[in-house]
Amino acid sequence: MVRISYSRDWSQDICGGNSLWTWNKCNPRTFLRRSALMERSLRDKLAGGGFGRVNPTRSKVMSSIKGRNNKSTEVSLRMLMVRSGLNSWQMNNRAVDGKPDFYFPDAKVAIFVDGCFWHCCTRCGHFPKTRSAFWSAKLMGNRLRDQRTNSNLRLKGVRVVRIWEHELAGNMSQKTVIHRICKAIEAGR
Repeated sequence: MVRISYSRDWSQDICGGNSLWTWNKCNPRTFLRRSALMERSLRDKLAGGGFGRVNPTRSKVMSSIKGRNNKSTEVSLRMLMVRSGLNSWQMNNRAVDGKPDFYFPDAKVAIFVDGCFWHCCTRCGHFPKTRSAFWSAKLMGNRLRDQRTNSNLRLKGVRVVRIWEHELAGNMSQKTVIHRICKAIEAGR
Protein backbone atom coordinates (compact mmCIF):
# COMPACT_ATOMS: atom_id res chain seq x y z
CA MET A 1 0.00 0.00 0.00
CA VAL A 2 1.31 3.41 -0.93
CA ARG A 3 0.96 6.10 1.73
CA ILE A 4 1.22 9.67 0.57
CA SER A 5 0.63 12.81 2.60
CA TYR A 6 -0.84 15.85 0.90
CA SER A 7 -0.37 19.45 1.84
CA ARG A 8 -3.91 20.27 0.77
CA ASP A 9 -7.05 18.29 1.52
CA TRP A 10 -8.93 18.36 -1.78
CA SER A 11 -11.92 16.54 -0.29
CA GLN A 12 -12.59 19.59 1.90
CA ASP A 13 -12.53 21.82 -1.20
CA ILE A 14 -15.10 19.67 -2.96
CA CYS A 15 -17.27 19.00 0.06
CA GLY A 16 -17.25 22.54 1.30
CA GLY A 17 -15.99 21.30 4.69
CA ASN A 18 -19.33 19.65 5.47
CA SER A 19 -19.02 15.95 6.28
CA LEU A 20 -22.64 15.31 5.32
CA TRP A 21 -22.43 17.01 1.94
CA THR A 22 -23.66 14.93 -1.00
CA TRP A 23 -23.16 15.45 -4.70
CA ASN A 24 -26.80 15.17 -5.63
CA LYS A 25 -27.95 17.94 -3.26
CA CYS A 26 -26.25 20.83 -5.04
CA ASN A 27 -27.50 22.64 -8.12
CA PRO A 28 -25.92 21.75 -11.49
CA ARG A 29 -23.69 24.85 -11.56
CA THR A 30 -22.27 24.10 -8.09
CA PHE A 31 -21.84 20.43 -9.03
CA LEU A 32 -19.84 21.34 -12.14
CA ARG A 33 -17.66 23.81 -10.22
CA ARG A 34 -16.91 21.25 -7.48
CA SER A 35 -16.37 18.51 -10.02
CA ALA A 36 -13.90 20.70 -11.91
CA LEU A 37 -12.12 21.45 -8.62
CA MET A 38 -11.74 17.74 -7.96
CA GLU A 39 -10.49 17.07 -11.48
CA ARG A 40 -7.94 19.89 -11.19
CA SER A 41 -6.67 18.63 -7.84
CA LEU A 42 -6.33 15.10 -9.23
CA ARG A 43 -4.51 16.37 -12.34
CA ASP A 44 -2.07 18.18 -10.02
CA LYS A 45 -1.02 14.75 -8.75
CA LEU A 46 0.05 13.71 -12.25
CA ALA A 47 3.40 14.52 -13.79
CA GLY A 48 2.77 17.21 -16.39
CA GLY A 49 -0.84 17.65 -15.24
CA GLY A 50 -2.29 14.83 -17.35
CA PHE A 51 -2.06 11.27 -18.50
CA GLY A 52 0.79 11.40 -20.97
CA ARG A 53 2.17 8.37 -22.79
CA VAL A 54 -0.66 6.04 -21.79
CA ASN A 55 -0.50 2.63 -23.38
CA PRO A 56 -3.38 2.36 -25.93
CA THR A 57 -4.38 -1.02 -24.51
CA ARG A 58 -4.60 0.43 -20.99
CA SER A 59 -6.59 3.38 -22.29
CA LYS A 60 -9.11 1.08 -23.99
CA VAL A 61 -9.50 -1.06 -20.86
CA MET A 62 -10.05 1.95 -18.58
CA SER A 63 -12.53 3.60 -20.96
CA SER A 64 -14.64 0.43 -21.09
CA ILE A 65 -15.31 0.42 -17.33
CA LYS A 66 -18.97 1.20 -16.71
CA GLY A 67 -20.57 2.88 -13.71
CA ARG A 68 -23.59 0.57 -13.66
CA ASN A 69 -24.70 -2.86 -14.86
CA ASN A 70 -21.26 -4.33 -14.19
CA LYS A 71 -21.38 -8.10 -14.56
CA SER A 72 -19.17 -8.78 -11.54
CA THR A 73 -21.18 -6.57 -9.20
CA GLU A 74 -24.64 -5.21 -10.00
CA VAL A 75 -25.79 -7.87 -12.45
CA SER A 76 -24.46 -10.61 -10.20
CA LEU A 77 -26.35 -9.30 -7.15
CA ARG A 78 -29.50 -8.68 -9.18
CA MET A 79 -29.52 -12.31 -10.36
CA LEU A 80 -28.83 -13.48 -6.81
CA MET A 81 -31.76 -11.47 -5.42
CA VAL A 82 -34.11 -12.73 -8.15
CA ARG A 83 -33.11 -16.35 -7.48
CA SER A 84 -33.67 -15.75 -3.75
CA GLY A 85 -37.16 -14.37 -4.31
CA LEU A 86 -36.43 -10.82 -3.17
CA ASN A 87 -38.44 -8.19 -5.00
CA SER A 88 -39.80 -4.62 -4.83
CA TRP A 89 -36.41 -2.93 -5.21
CA GLN A 90 -35.51 0.03 -7.37
CA MET A 91 -32.22 0.28 -9.23
CA ASN A 92 -30.04 3.42 -9.23
CA ASN A 93 -32.74 5.58 -7.67
CA ARG A 94 -31.60 9.19 -8.18
CA ALA A 95 -34.04 10.48 -5.55
CA VAL A 96 -32.04 8.73 -2.80
CA ASP A 97 -28.75 10.31 -1.65
CA GLY A 98 -25.74 8.53 -3.10
CA LYS A 99 -27.88 6.84 -5.82
CA PRO A 100 -27.69 3.32 -4.35
CA ASP A 101 -27.39 0.35 -6.70
CA PHE A 102 -30.55 -1.14 -5.15
CA TYR A 103 -33.12 0.56 -2.93
CA PHE A 104 -36.04 -1.01 -1.07
CA PRO A 105 -38.41 1.96 -0.52
CA ASP A 106 -40.85 0.19 1.82
CA ALA A 107 -38.11 -0.91 4.22
CA LYS A 108 -35.87 2.14 3.55
CA VAL A 109 -32.82 -0.02 2.78
CA ALA A 110 -30.08 1.17 0.41
CA ILE A 111 -27.68 -1.41 -1.02
CA PHE A 112 -24.37 -0.43 -2.56
CA VAL A 113 -22.26 -2.99 -4.42
CA ASP A 114 -18.67 -1.79 -4.23
CA GLY A 115 -15.92 -2.91 -6.57
CA CYS A 116 -12.84 -3.98 -4.60
CA PHE A 117 -10.45 -1.76 -6.58
CA TRP A 118 -12.58 1.39 -6.89
CA HIS A 119 -13.64 1.46 -3.23
CA CYS A 120 -10.36 0.35 -1.58
CA CYS A 121 -11.30 -3.06 -0.21
CA THR A 122 -8.94 -3.92 2.64
CA ARG A 123 -8.93 -7.56 1.57
CA CYS A 124 -8.16 -7.32 -2.14
CA GLY A 125 -8.02 -3.63 -3.14
CA HIS A 126 -4.69 -2.00 -3.95
CA PHE A 127 -3.15 1.20 -5.29
CA PRO A 128 -1.48 0.93 -8.70
CA LYS A 129 2.27 1.46 -8.78
CA THR A 130 2.18 3.80 -11.75
CA ARG A 131 0.86 7.29 -11.02
CA SER A 132 0.40 6.24 -7.41
CA ALA A 133 -0.21 9.77 -6.08
CA PHE A 134 -3.13 10.27 -8.47
CA TRP A 135 -4.66 6.86 -7.81
CA SER A 136 -4.34 7.00 -4.04
CA ALA A 137 -6.02 10.44 -4.02
CA LYS A 138 -8.75 9.23 -6.38
CA LEU A 139 -9.47 5.98 -4.53
CA MET A 140 -9.33 7.51 -1.07
CA GLY A 141 -11.71 10.19 -2.33
CA ASN A 142 -14.12 7.41 -3.31
CA ARG A 143 -13.78 5.95 0.18
CA LEU A 144 -14.50 9.33 1.81
CA ARG A 145 -17.54 9.82 -0.41
CA ASP A 146 -18.84 6.39 0.64
CA GLN A 147 -18.50 7.32 4.31
CA ARG A 148 -20.31 10.63 3.78
CA THR A 149 -23.10 8.88 1.90
CA ASN A 150 -23.50 6.29 4.67
CA SER A 151 -23.71 9.00 7.34
CA ASN A 152 -26.19 11.08 5.38
CA LEU A 153 -28.49 8.14 4.67
CA ARG A 154 -28.39 6.91 8.28
CA LEU A 155 -29.35 10.37 9.51
CA LYS A 156 -32.42 10.12 7.27
CA GLY A 157 -33.36 6.74 8.74
CA VAL A 158 -32.19 4.64 5.78
CA ARG A 159 -30.38 1.40 6.52
CA VAL A 160 -27.21 1.02 4.45
CA VAL A 161 -25.81 -2.32 3.30
CA ARG A 162 -22.44 -2.29 1.51
CA ILE A 163 -21.46 -5.43 -0.35
CA TRP A 164 -17.95 -6.00 -1.69
CA GLU A 165 -17.37 -7.45 -5.14
CA HIS A 166 -15.48 -10.43 -3.68
CA GLU A 167 -18.50 -11.34 -1.50
CA LEU A 168 -20.46 -12.21 -4.64
CA ALA A 169 -17.91 -14.80 -5.78
CA GLY A 170 -18.58 -17.94 -3.68
CA ASN A 171 -21.79 -19.79 -2.75
CA MET A 172 -21.29 -19.43 1.02
CA SER A 173 -20.60 -15.72 0.80
CA GLN A 174 -23.62 -15.28 -1.51
CA LYS A 175 -25.82 -16.83 1.17
CA THR A 176 -24.32 -14.44 3.71
CA VAL A 177 -25.05 -11.48 1.40
CA ILE A 178 -28.71 -12.49 0.98
CA HIS A 179 -28.97 -13.02 4.75
CA ARG A 180 -27.60 -9.50 5.41
CA ILE A 181 -30.05 -7.96 2.92
CA CYS A 182 -33.04 -9.87 4.36
CA LYS A 183 -32.03 -8.91 7.89
CA ALA A 184 -31.85 -5.21 6.94
CA ILE A 185 -35.24 -5.40 5.18
CA GLU A 186 -36.89 -7.10 8.16
CA ALA A 187 -35.41 -4.51 10.56
CA GLY A 188 -36.77 -1.72 8.35
CA ARG A 189 -40.37 -2.93 8.36
